[in-house]
Amino acid sequence: MTKIRLDTRDAIIEAAFLLFAEQPTASLGDLAKRAGVGRATLHRHFPGRPELMRALAKIAMEELDQAVKEATADAETFEEGFRLAMHASVAMASRQWFLAHQGVDADEEVGAIYQASLKELREDIDKAKDEGFFDRSIPTAWIAEVHENLTFAAWSLVRSGEATPKQAADLAWHTFSQGLKGPNR
Repeated sequence: MTKIRLDTRDAIIEAAFLLFAEQPTASLGDLAKRAGVGRATLHRHFPGRPELMRALAKIAMEELDQAVKEATADAETFEEGFRLAMHASVAMASRQWFLAHQGVDADEEVGAIYQASLKELREDIDKAKDEGFFDRSIPTAWIAEVHENLTFAAWSLVRSGEATPKQAADLAWHTFSQGLKGPNR
């Protein structure tokens, strides 16, 4: 039996994130070409599109979770943690874009991981409310939606080339933490 090199799998994964960000409906043949491998090699790693999409979703979520944990490890407040997490997340726009556009939450296992991350976000919002960062009268579900949508807007700017990850994260953070009010309000 031939041993499959890990770097081949990694090449397929990276090519998949890039290709599906550009062409969400690209074929596995397109992916094999982009990764520089044959279709047989691709299928040894991922028997079909569902297995590939599930693996990519899990990898994207794991990488995002790890980046946020590393970025927020020394945060002294939940407010600071939210700011650092937003910057870490926006810097990984290709992973976020994939998750937002590939409908991967239809997979039961991936959906459960996503729901767990939403639960953790809501718990952190409640802790930030306890610190006084958020107004207690604003529903936690609303703050979570605002957070998710501002982060998505930041990824969109990065993806379109209209902002760097830092610029987009700064804009998202400003809006999240201060709203859209003018300086005299």
